Amino acid sequence: MRHHQYNQRFVFQNPPEDFDKYTERELLQYCLGATMYMPGTKDFSEAILTNKYAGLTSMVMCFEDACAASEVPMAEENALNLLSLIDHKIKNEEFSYSNLPLIFFRVRSVEQFKHFSSMLNREQRKLITGFNFPKFNQSNAEQYFIHLSELNMKSGEVLYGMPIIEDRAVAYKESRMAELIGIKSIIDQYQDLVLNIRVGGTDFSSCFGVRRGINYTIYDVLTVSDCLLDILNIFTRDNDYTVSGPVWEYFQINSKMKFQQLPKISVQDHVLKRIPIVNEAVDGIMRELILDKANGFIGKTIIHPTHLKYVNAMYAVILEEYNDAIQIMNTDGGVVKSESANKMNEAKPHLNWAKKIHMRAKAFGVIRDEADYAKLFCEG
Repeated sequence: MRHHQYNQRFVFQNPPEDFDKYTERELLQYCLGATMYMPGTKDFSEAILTNKYAGLTSMVMCFEDACAASEVPMAEENALNLLSLIDHKIKNEEFSYSNLPLIFFRVRSVEQFKHFSSMLNREQRKLITGFNFPKFNQSNAEQYFIHLSELNMKSGEVLYGMPIIEDRAVAYKESRMAELIGIKSIIDQYQDLVLNIRVGGTDFSSCFGVRRGINYTIYDVLTVSDCLLDILNIFTRDNDYTVSGPVWEYFQINSKMKFQQLPKISVQDHVLKRIPIVNEAVDGIMRELILDKANGFIGKTIIHPTHLKYVNAMYAVILEEYNDAIQIMNTDGGVVKSESANKMNEAKPHLNWAKKIHMRAKAFGVIRDEADYAKLFCEG
């Protein structure tokens, strides 16, 4: 799997690297990008096997919020059938493993996680990258990761966990810090099995009876923004973990793209100044992505395939950023003038930033400048 394969004619300064579930965690945690959530009851086998969705590199089949309790057995059977069909197609050389997106399952509870994982055979486990753990808190964290650790040891497979922090104990200020520190003390014991921390912007919003509109970002909803920034504060210190941005809830699928008429636009300037580019939904997710990146989020949960290429493209690294990062990583200490001669680069204070940029460059590639974002969105 590799990002941006839908646009074969785009010329990168440095192309993105290939990855799969066996890629080292140090890099793989930066490769998730746009992770598309799908109901576990739906049959997505054709979409995967025909590469229907341009840019799909990471997906989650959901047994929790997207399923009624009564539908879970059907969703589990559907998931098993999907994995068996993919395995069959790979063995018959009708589908290449290199085109397989990272597949995760959002389980419903610890009990359902144990039940579903017990149904997986060896071939099916090879096709799974991991599991998402919803409503993750101090009371269930240990149980989730004890079972995940046992599953890895027994199966001999690499299977990751992605906790979803969305609990009311984190939403409410009086309990938040104790809860977050408690969660981190547990998952630190299983850090090698934690691929990514995910956040529940919709669940946090529900606690306060709010919902962000299409024309503003999650950072404008102060109660929710407060939760998210505290999560970043606890989990992204010294790049301990990657944390993905909250889901964007809006999509419009029939608007005509304008990039062929606007090849020289600065995406960041346009969306932050609210100059229309594509439509309200796409412009909105790009506006929020700019703020996600500025605050340290890596990747984003999405609910519609039209968002895939925009999210993944926005995580490509601009050449000036990349050159700064390499310079910082190769400087023993002190302050140096950047290659572009427009800023100072400090070896120690900027090192964690530089490492993050370097990994993003490996995952999503290096582009010349901001005008290249719009060119990367286009399908050729």
